[in-house]
Amino acid sequence: MRLAYMLGLCLCSELVIAGEGRLLATGGATSLEGAAGGGIMPWAVLAGYGERGEWGTDVFATRVETGDYRLDVAGVAASYGNRIELSYARQRFDLGTLARDLNLPDNSLSMDTLGLKVRLAGDLIYDRLPQISLGLQHKRQCDFLVPSLVGAQRREDSEGYLAASRLILGGAFGYNLLLNANLRYSRANELGLLGFGGDRRDRHSWLKEGSVAVLLDRHWAVGIEYREKPDNLSFAGESDWADLFVGYFPNKNLALVLAYARLGEIATLDNQDGVYLSVQGSF
Repeated sequence: MRLAYMLGLCLCSELVIAGEGRLLATGGATSLEGAAGGGIMPWAVLAGYGERGEWGTDVFATRVETGDYRLDVAGVAASYGNRIELSYARQRFDLGTLARDLNLPDNSLSMDTLGLKVRLAGDLIYDRLPQISLGLQHKRQCDFLVPSLVGAQRREDSEGYLAASRLILGGAFGYNLLLNANLRYSRANELGLLGFGGDRRDRHSWLKEGSVAVLLDRHWAVGIEYREKPDNLSFAGESDWADLFVGYFPNKNLALVLAYARLGEIATLDNQDGVYLSVQGSF
């Protein structure tokens, strides 16, 4: 009964006995680069719901639509023992208005991202330490002509991040509160879709990322995210990203995330705000 009571607290004051694996929603959603977490950034959590000696797997599809641009992402992530995660994502960026106005040789850009994440210490809920994970991502831009023309220095690169996540029971006026902070080491232009490094700067930068989510009950979460971006290319500024999201987790096999994303300037076009929708299946 004590275990059931603890699970009930974690799931927002309802007495719930968890099924196999971790608690509902503790695997998060899937970020744009394929790692488990929020929408525009990963968290320290790992994909799926597998615990010690168990596998967890996510497949996902995401679309971000700003009017001038569209980003489509699909991929898969798998974790083992709630300790290590491997992920793959393919991003396709439709240049839309920019391709038409400038008569660009390509009307879309694609990128492959391979990810590795390892839980180093702590636990999201039960340990005295927050869950701390180290992530590595290798990215390869598949259509390098346009990025090279605007000053990108390379078509592929690797980057790393350190993430810390904690679920605070009753931390937001009685609702459970999830906090996440990342420190990323990267020189990717617009995630890497515009290549890596630039004519202005060709070195990795330390970049800050953070998110806050309130779990309204065991199925619904609302929150905000922020992601700092580098500014390596002289032809256009690169804005930091932010979003306001709603996540729905009806069961352990499905997660839906809807967000309003503020992406600022992208490749000379300002005010690239729009809708983010992601669907994730977990097994």
